[in-house]
Amino acid sequence: MFIDTSFDFRTDSHGKDPDAHSPTLRRYHRFLWSKPLPSGRPFDLSDTEPPVYLYHHSELGRFFLSSDSVIPTYTRRLKHITALFPEEDNKAFESISYTIGGMMVFPGNRVDGKYTINVARGFNSKIADRMDLTLECIRRHYLGENSPLRDVLGRYREYFALFDDFRGYVDFFLLQDLVNDNRGKVNFHMPFDDFKPPSTPRDKAAYVAYRNRAIEFINSRNRRIDKYATTVTPAIVVRKFLPDVRT
Repeated sequence: MFIDTSFDFRTDSHGKDPDAHSPTLRRYHRFLWSKPLPSGRPFDLSDTEPPVYLYHHSELGRFFLSSDSVIPTYTRRLKHITALFPEEDNKAFESISYTIGGMMVFPGNRVDGKYTINVARGFNSKIADRMDLTLECIRRHYLGENSPLRDVLGRYREYFALFDDFRGYVDFFLLQDLVNDNRGKVNFHMPFDDFKPPSTPRDKAAYVAYRNRAIEFINSRNRRIDKYATTVTPAIVVRKFLPDVRT
């Protein structure tokens, strides 16, 4: 399947949230993440049961996934800073943030009526929607360590168990460009001091540094996704997109 890693998912979402309304994004997510888990067991995703975005149901369990744009540009939240840049620069950052390299899937079902991961990472001021900080929380989850997202990640422990460990999670979702070579340390987009503030840039220089690192990650992940998509065997592609059969 051809993946256009330059495609801005706002293009086909008709002014609505691309995470929910871009058919291209959902098709890309289904293709990319329908594959064997680290255990070798298949993790095929379906998109044929409205209003569920993507789901998996097998002896492994039942998992409901939703999409999330994970590289915040802060062009509105930090308007006092981003207004210092040419509008074309801000728009370029927004555009690349909505390519597949800046997108993830997380469990989308609420547990006990509490926040999902998508919501919690956005509302928690220590995370501020950043994927690098979210990934550090996930790394600590696998080690049984504390983090600002410990409770919400714990509610989805069965989901994270699918990937065995942090290395398995990183490799499955092609996040290698956000960690060091041995998958033991996250490469942060801003200086990191154990989740102490600030979690967002406080001035123009800090924003430039954050933006450059974020764009570098998206570009690197897009190249990794492109390489993966072109090496998937035709047999796997056919299996992924056969119609679901219910009995």
